[in-house]
Amino acid sequence: MALSDLFYPDNPKRRQELIHLHQELLNCMSANFRATNELVGVLNEHLGCTITHIRMRESSTVKENCDIIIQAMSEIQHQVQKIDSDMKEKLEPVLYQKLYDIKEPELEKIAIAQKVFSIILGEATSTAGMVAIKLLSSSLITLTVSKLISLLMQIGASVLGGISITILGLGIEMILHAILGAVERNQLLGAVRSYEKHLAEFKAASEKYQRAIREVMSLVREQAQ
Repeated sequence: MALSDLFYPDNPKRRQELIHLHQELLNCMSANFRATNELVGVLNEHLGCTITHIRMRESSTVKENCDIIIQAMSEIQHQVQKIDSDMKEKLEPVLYQKLYDIKEPELEKIAIAQKVFSIILGEATSTAGMVAIKLLSSSLITLTVSKLISLLMQIGASVLGGISITILGLGIEMILHAILGAVERNQLLGAVRSYEKHLAEFKAASEKYQRAIREVMSLVREQAQ
């Protein structure tokens, strides 16, 4: 019996779906790496941050790559929290509250933030204030990143966490062999079903994350014109 016949022996199409799931995970993670680097570039250039750019390591495992992007996202969270702390420290309470008041004009909020960054950095453009306000007032950090980090941790801890990224491009026998080596065969079906659920949630959260970053990048490009 072929090794692949140990996996869903009555449903050959199901085996191909597993390969598709692997490729979806790879594509999703790759897109998140690119989006994260775009946001890191903006934070470093306009807000004086020094966050290291990240890259996907094809020789590493899924979990190790999850850990790389989690570290970068956690640093982004830390920097946004620091921005908020700086605003709170250097602004009068009334001005600080204006930053989070949805009734306040956006341009006024940007002007307030720009003044703070001019003090911190010595000089700051309106782009700095605009990016700061976008990050502070949106759900990018408070909800989207936190959700994505949680899902990345779940995927890293799942059956596929120990599989090398490079194996995703190999044949089905190699992939199934790697998975079968990771868990007992009687646990395999439950593990894959769980992974399917994680991946669906991960894709949805990734799309929100990437969309939020595209909004930031769009604002930056408009400001530069």
